Amino acid sequence: MTPTDNRQLPATLATALAVRYDYAAENGIDFEPFPTFLTAADTTDWFQAWTGNSELDGDDFRVFGQDGSGGYAAFWLIRPSRPLTEQPIVFLGSEGETGVVARDLGDFLWLLAGGFGPWEAATPYEPDWTPRPHPELTAIAEQFAPHQRRSATAVIELAAQEFPDFDDTIMELCR
Repeated sequence: MTPTDNRQLPATLATALAVRYDYAAENGIDFEPFPTFLTAADTTDWFQAWTGNSELDGDDFRVFGQDGSGGYAAFWLIRPSRPLTEQPIVFLGSEGETGVVARDLGDFLWLLAGGFGPWEAATPYEPDWTPRPHPELTAIAEQFAPHQRRSATAVIELAAQEFPDFDDTIMELCR
């Protein structure tokens, strides 16, 4: 995709991000959405720090939220000539975790509806954690992506199948 500096959240994403996410509450999602995308400069600073590679920029990412430890959720602009909403959503954790968590925004809405945040989708090794479907986010997913209805587990599996080399791609950029 040709990078642009459009930092406007898609209306559908803004609607989903307006929902209250409280890790200690019943939905249990460790996710702190941002009201806007990070700026291009902030995204570049983050990506350079995350990879240890000062030669990179953050043009391939639109960061829209984080988990409690500072890992970021972002659109990964990998599909040339496709709109932002059709780009995959990834998680790059503060401890080096990586994962494509949804193939596009519609799948991401169903991931959230199923009780998963980006961190939970990318790091399935928490044995005591149980996802709790979220009725308000389910209503949003039904409104904006009814044709993509699937379980959060299916969303994660489909994303991993389509982008099996994401971790390797990112690790090759690291110094």
